[in-house]
Amino acid sequence: MRLTVLIAVVGTVPLASALPSWLPLNRRQAASTITVDLSKTYQTIDGFGCSFAFQRANLITNMSDKTKQRALLDLLFNTTSGAGLSIIRNGIGSSPDSSSDHMNTFAPKDPGGPTATPQYQWDGKDSGQLWLTQEAYNTYGVRQIYGDAWSAPGYMKSNNNENNGGTLCGVTGTNCRSGDWRQAFADYLVQYVRYYAEAGVPVTRIGFLNEPEFSPSYASMNSNGAQAADFIKVLHSTLETANLTSQVGISCCESEGWGNQVNMVNAIKSAGAEDFLATVTSHTYTGGPSGPMNTRVPVWLSEQCDLQGQWTTTWYQYGGAGEGLTWANNIYNALVNSNVSGYLYWEGVQWPSPTTNEKMIRVDQQSPYNYEVSKRLWAFANWSRFVRPGAIRVSSSGGSGVKSAAFKNVDGSVAVVVISTGGSASNVDVKLNGANATEATGWVTDSTHDCEKINVTVSSGSISGSVAARSITTFHIPAPPAPPSAGSDVGKRGWRFV
Repeated sequence: MRLTVLIAVVGTVPLASALPSWLPLNRRQAASTITVDLSKTYQTIDGFGCSFAFQRANLITNMSDKTKQRALLDLLFNTTSGAGLSIIRNGIGSSPDSSSDHMNTFAPKDPGGPTATPQYQWDGKDSGQLWLTQEAYNTYGVRQIYGDAWSAPGYMKSNNNENNGGTLCGVTGTNCRSGDWRQAFADYLVQYVRYYAEAGVPVTRIGFLNEPEFSPSYASMNSNGAQAADFIKVLHSTLETANLTSQVGISCCESEGWGNQVNMVNAIKSAGAEDFLATVTSHTYTGGPSGPMNTRVPVWLSEQCDLQGQWTTTWYQYGGAGEGLTWANNIYNALVNSNVSGYLYWEGVQWPSPTTNEKMIRVDQQSPYNYEVSKRLWAFANWSRFVRPGAIRVSSSGGSGVKSAAFKNVDGSVAVVVISTGGSASNVDVKLNGANATEATGWVTDSTHDCEKINVTVSSGSISGSVAARSITTFHIPAPPAPPSAGSDVGKRGWRFV
């Protein structure tokens, strides 16, 4: 039996849905209702994205096949044919070289101490990230550019090494013979922002840590919350001096898991540095959120992926960690249950090895540059294409066999994301309060569709459709036109005000 679902919109903007052509609309059954209340609001959405750190950007930047290069960029950023990602997280280099996948620093040599004039050497490439970011900014309109340092250059740290943890010299609890490098590191980060500005790309977020509780054999830097607060104050003052605080916000602290990030935020608050933050950032490798974080700062889940499972392009098989439907649900849980404002996968692209799901697209390094797209990317598409930066999450409740989230975009349009929770399709009837819409679009991702448009049936102001089994379906309702003036026939073109 198919379950008919009724979506009612409370507010002045009407809502619509769609009917997939592959699913016939059966005779109506007793309806359940999803209620979207535009007057009840939650967090503002900053966007969805991924990283291209550790030279992954070079897979696209250096590709000689320009047709495939453009196809990959479209898959990632195009809002009509791809995922429509709206945040880029770039790695700020600390390595003295570019061997392997190292991210090279533009200050490779100790100038002779923390107060000596730095010897900056910008290569105009930034491990391939600059060109890719320029394309995202200029061609696709991506406006949230996040530069994050995994480590300070080694000579600024307690272990004199960019790898294996170590702490920034000068923060609370350190006593480095080389002196206090906090200001020098803050200046370094501000110089990074300037280099990107000279290339026509405004950096909007700057970070200085990555998984600060972890000390791997690659670029890394340790910090506790008090030490992070210590440097946040220096960095904020440096941004103020450079007149950059209206453009660039500080992000912290990219913890491995939610629990450590909560502890760091509490320490930052105790040190009086919370107001200097623009974004709180966390990963989910050692544990995800169980509810909203206790901070007034927007929270991003800024890196997560499936590091253990073998590469898969499957949408749904058994609920595995790399499957597309799993990630559709992961995003839902973050936004709806934890009020997260930004959601980023780890790598957008990566070469085939390792054969894990840490990337959304697997790309060969040599010609003919074959690539394979995972269903994780299309799970993101159903969110990112239609829930645009600045959207406000609004109340969405009810329904049987589905769960939903609703958002009002800056342009006045509404996106309702519906995820099937079981193995049966659900018919959808959309009834509107206050206006009768005659147009809307529906988009489905499931085992056989990649954010593909579905047919819409409209009758007497009611729009009928279906949510396929184990799918994510997004209904997008354009902003209503301005109220018609006397004698105008505007009401005949898409909306009828009642």
